Amino acid sequence: MLRERREPCVLHHRATGRLARYRRERGTISYVLVFFIFMALAFAAFSVDIGHYFLAQDELQTAADAAAIAGAVALNSGTSTPGWNTAVAAAASAVRLNTSDGVVLTNAAIQSGYWNLTGSPAGMQASTITPGTYDSPAVQVTVSRATGLNGGQLVFFFAPLFGVYTTAVTATAVAVVSAPGYVGPGGLFPVALGKCLLDLYWNAQTGAPKIDPSTGQAYTFQITNDALYGSCSGGQWTSFATDANDVPTVRALMSSGNPSGLSIGDSIWIEPGTKTTLYSSVPINVDVLVPVVQSLASSTETILGFAAFHIDLAVGGSGKYIQGHLITNFKVATGSGQGGPFYGAYVPPRLAQ
Repeated sequence: MLRERREPCVLHHRATGRLARYRRERGTISYVLVFFIFMALAFAAFSVDIGHYFLAQDELQTAADAAAIAGAVALNSGTSTPGWNTAVAAAASAVRLNTSDGVVLTNAAIQSGYWNLTGSPAGMQASTITPGTYDSPAVQVTVSRATGLNGGQLVFFFAPLFGVYTTAVTATAVAVVSAPGYVGPGGLFPVALGKCLLDLYWNAQTGAPKIDPSTGQAYTFQITNDALYGSCSGGQWTSFATDANDVPTVRALMSSGNPSGLSIGDSIWIEPGTKTTLYSSVPINVDVLVPVVQSLASSTETILGFAAFHIDLAVGGSGKYIQGHLITNFKVATGSGQGGPFYGAYVPPRLAQ
């Protein structure tokens, strides 16, 4: 009888234990469920909002890149100096051709000046400096989505659950018009100019030829006849990478250009001599690209840069000279840019940052 009276008590305690354990497990499941919901929301905030951020930044970067390139192209609109103001206007117009989140971009910080290709000094330099060897005309464009700019800050979708509502997004691009550091096959005329002559007749400050006050035009000079301008030799024939001082070879080089590509730092042959019969083959009233060397005193010289030169006339007979003048805005189709002095020739604008 005692056993029968105790069995209900034992069963009650067992049931009570199960119920307590069930309640504890249910509470634990609730906490786990809340945790997983929190993590799901956090993941949504991370994946959607971070993706939205990078998409907006890509849109702004595309706009900045395109605007900087458009501005750099317009730098060549100047006749005596780079077209600084025209470049800024062109970049601003290009910005407005782009959107972010469907909103047309209207605001950008745009600056034109000189950009040092080595990064020293860093940042855009004023257009009024005297550019050094590695300073190239450039346009810098910064496009931002911020308060009061281009539709305002980027608005997040899920991040507000964690107290983050908006953020600013910015992209910057720099495009440069650089001098050719390399010229491909066929790009050069077989005449070399001495750096002394360039220092005499080229204005590094304006990136254009110096002007002869008596004519109001660029100074003209004669080359290939050992003419001197002060202490500067005008220029001389070159057969590029091959030593060949004969009429057929040089005549062929006038029509076909350098057989192989040449870079700053390469050596070329200097070929003095009158070569009277060559002058009837010299093209007249054309723009050509020629290598610049330190001097013309040695049989071989190192290329320091490439200059744009306009051939006005060629005289044979007792004269034996090519006459012309330095020019600017000469686009090199078969070259690439790198560090080197700017002597009127440029490769297509490229992004430097």
